[in-house]
Amino acid sequence: MKFRVAALLLAASLAWSAAPAQAQVVNLSKTSCKDLLASGKDGLIIVWSWLYGYYADQDADPVVDFGKLTAKGQALAESCARTPDKDVISVAEEIYEK
Repeated sequence: MKFRVAALLLAASLAWSAAPAQAQVVNLSKTSCKDLLASGKDGLIIVWSWLYGYYADQDADPVVDFGKLTAKGQALAESCARTPDKDVISVAEEIYEK
């Protein structure tokens, strides 16, 4: 639980500092991979971080493995590039639930 809160706070702070004038709500089950990839590096990092925390075990230690976070994020980006019309959360489930 603490890890999820930390991950959400990190993602929120990154989103706030990256584009405070463009604050928005993103529904990942309705956002296409194409749209995610078009969001740029900052958008990708925010979503990678959020997904890493979202799919973390609730009882896991509050540790961020940046290598794992990056590897999962890169796998998401590669899979999205192959399937640009799929929604992000469907692609993420295949990667983050392993």
